[in-house]
Amino acid sequence: MPVHRELLSRTARNAVRGWMSGLAMAAISEYWENEHFAPAADFTPGEGGVRKQTFDAYAASVDWTDADHVARALRVFESLLRRIDRDGRKGGGDGIAGDDLAELREAFGRDGIRLGDDLRLHTAQVSRLVLHTTQLAEPSGIHAELERVRRFGAEHVDDAIGAAKQLIEATAKVVLLERGLPVDERDDLPALIKQAQKALHLHPAALPPVATTSSPDNAESIRRILGALTSAAIGVAELRNRYGTGHGRLTAPSGLRSRCLSESSVCVFAGQV
Repeated sequence: MPVHRELLSRTARNAVRGWMSGLAMAAISEYWENEHFAPAADFTPGEGGVRKQTFDAYAASVDWTDADHVARALRVFESLLRRIDRDGRKGGGDGIAGDDLAELREAFGRDGIRLGDDLRLHTAQVSRLVLHTTQLAEPSGIHAELERVRRFGAEHVDDAIGAAKQLIEATAKVVLLERGLPVDERDDLPALIKQAQKALHLHPAALPPVATTSSPDNAESIRRILGALTSAAIGVAELRNRYGTGHGRLTAPSGLRSRCLSESSVCVFAGQV
């Protein structure tokens, strides 16, 4: 069974936890319970004062590998940070500002999450990718590249492009492994794609001539679809060569940006047009 990776790191969680000393326990519990969390029944108190322990008890009930749980926990964090900021500004204080805000932004930024000036958290990572790999002998390479795509998302577009290319490469190698075929680490991506498609009987050249059979599996439209799949995968590799990570460059690539459906939606990378 693959080990599912946490969608929000302990670093980001601890960055919020560190602010709990300034809040009332009732407020901490209220914000967690507003998002339908309850203290974990098997929670064992660790280090920290009673307020941090209250935070920990609720945080222990979160499945940090589950996208819905993490989305609700991020709303809790927003509420907690905004409450701390409001309380700090009462009487002319600064609230959360300066170096403190920069540290919070850095902690969340590592997970592909942007903390706005209004202390709203905006997910810029691909966090809802679902992969069923329980029957694969070695899916760790695929999971690793999916995690890179999720973490870099729209914040580091060149890294996301590089991870997308490596995800295709890792998948092709897993196909060959599962089919009992040799994997040559020296093969480039087009060669690996061709081998994987042939292993799955999905390469256009492997289909019988259309004239020899009336099966819809051999229709010209199927050939075009399979050919397009090959072209798309090779296109990602070419995009990576031009814009992605993996090469030292004289000048940094420019013209890349993200495209999002909304402020809090999943983002994808795209060339500037």
